[in-house]
Amino acid sequence: MLREIVLDTETTGTDAKNGDRLIEIGCVELINHVQTGKVFHKLVNPTRPVSQGAFAVHGISDAMLADKPLFADIVDEFRDFCGDSPLVIHNAPFDVGFLNMEYARLGAAAPPPIDLADVVDTLQLARRKHTGAANNLDALCSRYGIDTTRRTKHGALLDAQILAEVYVELLGGKQTSLGLAMTEAEEVVILGDGGEVVPVGPRPLRHRLSEAERTRHAAFIATLGGGGAVWRDYLGEQETA
Repeated sequence: MLREIVLDTETTGTDAKNGDRLIEIGCVELINHVQTGKVFHKLVNPTRPVSQGAFAVHGISDAMLADKPLFADIVDEFRDFCGDSPLVIHNAPFDVGFLNMEYARLGAAAPPPIDLADVVDTLQLARRKHTGAANNLDALCSRYGIDTTRRTKHGALLDAQILAEVYVELLGGKQTSLGLAMTEAEEVVILGDGGEVVPVGPRPLRHRLSEAERTRHAAFIATLGGGGAVWRDYLGEQETA
């Protein structure tokens, strides 16, 4: 079982090294490249104002963050959710840079920094697959036909959910994950009369020919091969099966 965490963040600005802070974290759990419905989502009080440029992108105001927990208050819950699973991030150096800067502010309680070598960067995947094309999240959604009408502003959780869909397409499409994330509750089980589990075999396909088409076909077959053709016996078995 492959577990991955698709992650996105929103921030007060674009420069973590000069004091900008995280204000939102959104994470989506994937099992074998399928979204399980388990998510982690928190707004965080950055203890500094949100820049006008950042507010124009995500619409998260200072007033919305005033009563939210500090990063130090949610970091353990965040790390527990992620566990040891690989992170999947679009333009990973940006989000990882902010996370590691927040970690560093925790002092002696700081967890180990996130190593970019352990992160799947979907921007790099997209650049290798679509060389020379626009590879931001909006462009990738347009290329793969992913619905973004629900996305009027950037938001960490929604963007992580959309990125999870993009990630599957970058890996080759939904066929890469068919059946791999089926839970026990979703498995089909048939019980026999004695309560035993009966293996489920392939189901026969329904006939696609109309009765008129079958009649015309039989008339045509009757003109072939003469009355003693061996294949007629086989055909008769198929027709009566």
